[in-house]
Amino acid sequence: MPTQIEGVSYLSAGELVDELGISRQTLWRWRQEGHVPTGYRFRDRQIFFTAEEAETIRRYAFRLQPANTAAPRQLGLFERRG
Repeated sequence: MPTQIEGVSYLSAGELVDELGISRQTLWRWRQEGHVPTGYRFRDRQIFFTAEEAETIRRYAFRLQPANTAAPRQLGLFERRG
């Protein structure tokens, strides 16, 4: 349930990680690496995200990327020698 602060709806970091099924550490890492918005700290304690920021985080969490079938350095493990 969004929290209202001065007429603006915010979603807490805890609510967002529960919704997305990710850990707090994952969200913190994404924030630290600059992949997702950092949000707003409320009363020097809880982190909140606006609806737009939460949507950006949702899109990042559910992104699809091409799968590499094998990294180049791993190919040697599967090559037949001799």
